[in-house]
Amino acid sequence: MILRRLLPLPAVALGAAVLIFLLPRLAGGDPVRAVLRSRVAEAEPDPAVAARVSAELGLDRPLPEQFLRWLSDVLTGDLGLSYATRTPVAPQLLSAIGVSALLTAVALALAAAVGIPAGVHAARRPGGVVDRLVGVASVLGVAVPEFILAPVLVLLLAVAVPLLPALGWGGPAHVVLPAITLAAFPAALAAQVTRAETADVLGRPHVVLARAKGLRDGVVLWRHGARLALTAVTSLSGLFFAGLLSGAVVVEVVFAVPGLGRLLHDAVVGQDLPVLQAGLLAVVVVAVVASLVADAVQLALDPVARTAARA
Repeated sequence: MILRRLLPLPAVALGAAVLIFLLPRLAGGDPVRAVLRSRVAEAEPDPAVAARVSAELGLDRPLPEQFLRWLSDVLTGDLGLSYATRTPVAPQLLSAIGVSALLTAVALALAAAVGIPAGVHAARRPGGVVDRLVGVASVLGVAVPEFILAPVLVLLLAVAVPLLPALGWGGPAHVVLPAITLAAFPAALAAQVTRAETADVLGRPHVVLARAKGLRDGVVLWRHGARLALTAVTSLSGLFFAGLLSGAVVVEVVFAVPGLGRLLHDAVVGQDLPVLQAGLLAVVVVAVVASLVADAVQLALDPVARTAARA
């Protein structure tokens, strides 16, 4: 199955590269003016200077030639120079990815530690108190957006009760609030999916037979029920990781975290095309790799999926 998933990747990568190259240009705006405004505080740049900067950046060339040059540079590891700062993009991107990857990993670990046990215990007694509490909490986790949850957490845990820092990125304490904000949605969704899958698995014949043999409820629940239910959550984890890594713009801006989301936000505001293109390309690569890893883990957990993949 993994080999079959790898076959169309070159075509997917080429299509993604074309979209990444074209989208910033189709969105409008003049990158030359943005570059000049970032270097010289002038409302209307001199046409001669604008023409020179356009030639310097290669923006005066035909669009297909610009794309081929950009793609060639990317394939050789050259992500270009930032229009605004004139510094290489690659170090900025690697630093931002490292910060976002750490934040995303902590958020996913927190989401799994909360959502999976909550979903399993909710499925143990459908309609019970735990099931209702988990249902209400999961609905709130899905419904409350990050741009509302983040300020609320800052007011509660950084202002009203100053337990944690509200801004910056310097130590373990700075990870807590952004990670909780990012973990709310995947934890709620993991609880819902785990609850539904576990309830379905617990009604299957092999689980009923295990109970009939006298196995304890805890053993049946976790060894036979939850293990198979985890395959559904695992299949979503790759999407969660890629989505959180690229979609943490609000969280990273609110908490002043120098991650990939903040980098993309600043690139959009400043019309910094090399940084924006490199960031979007990193998101695509992470999404593909995370999806493949999730598929491999799912095969390891689910013997039925392994049998189907070999067929």
